[in-house]
Amino acid sequence: MPIITKISTQKRKGRYNIFIDNEYALSVSERTLAEKRLLKGTELSLEDIEKIKKAEADSHALQLAMSYLSYQPRSVYEVLTYLNKQGISPEASQSAIENLIELNYLDDNNFARLFIQNNLRVGKDGPRSISNKLKQKGVANDIIQDALYEVEDEEWVEAGVRLIHSIGHQVGKMSYKEIKQKALKKLQTHGFNQELGELVVDQLDLESTEDDQLEALEKQGIKAWRRYRRDDDFKRRQKVKRYLFQHGFSSREIDSFLSGEVVNLEEIDEY
Repeated sequence: MPIITKISTQKRKGRYNIFIDNEYALSVSERTLAEKRLLKGTELSLEDIEKIKKAEADSHALQLAMSYLSYQPRSVYEVLTYLNKQGISPEASQSAIENLIELNYLDDNNFARLFIQNNLRVGKDGPRSISNKLKQKGVANDIIQDALYEVEDEEWVEAGVRLIHSIGHQVGKMSYKEIKQKALKKLQTHGFNQELGELVVDQLDLESTEDDQLEALEKQGIKAWRRYRRDDDFKRRQKVKRYLFQHGFSSREIDSFLSGEVVNLEEIDEY
C-alpha cells in the first residue's frame, strides 16, 4: 500500500507538498492535512488518495467563494459563475455552494431583499429594472416577486425623485406638460410604471406657475419662430404652431404667441 514518505512546506503559507513512495503526489492545505491526519509513514489506499484530492478541491473552492463574498453580497448564480471562471470543477463548486448555504453566507431570498433596499436607499431604478437586474444575477422569478411585494409603492418615490431631479430645472424653459412627459418617459425607461411615475412627479412638484409657463412659451416660441424664418408667413405660422403644440403648449397659449401678445414677432426678425 502507498505510504507518505515526506511532507514539506510550500512558499505559500498554509500549503504542503505530499510525497508518496518518495515521489511528489499532491499538495494540500493545512486544513486538509489536519482533517485527514496526514503524517509521514501513513499508509494510503488509492481510494484514500482520491478522497484527499476531493477534499482539497472542495476546500479550495470554498476559500475562493468566501473571498469573493467578502467584498459584497452575491447570488448563488454569481458565485457559481465566478468559480467556473476560476477553473473549479462543477462538483467542487456545488460542494462550496452547499457549504455556504448551510453557513448562511448564501441566500438568494436575503440577497434580493438587500439588493432592493440598497436601490431604495441610493439607487434610481424602479421595480421592473430591479427585477431585470436580479434575473441577470440568476435569482429565481418567484424570489424576486416575493421581495418586490414587500415594498410599498411609496417607498419607490425617493429613488424616482433622484432619477428625475434634474428635470425640475427645466421649469420656465419648457411647458409643464412637456416636463411631465419627459419625466414620466425617463421613469418608464428605468422601470417605473405609470402609477408609480405619477407618484414621483407629484412629489417633485414640477407644476409651473403662470409666470414660469409664460417664460417657457416665450423661449420655445422665439426658438421656433427663428427656426422657420425661411418659410412664407402662413407656412411659418403653421410650423410654429405644430412645434409649440408638440412641446406641450395649449392652443390658447400658442395663439397668444402668434398674435404677438407674448413678444413682438417683428422685433425677433430684426435680430
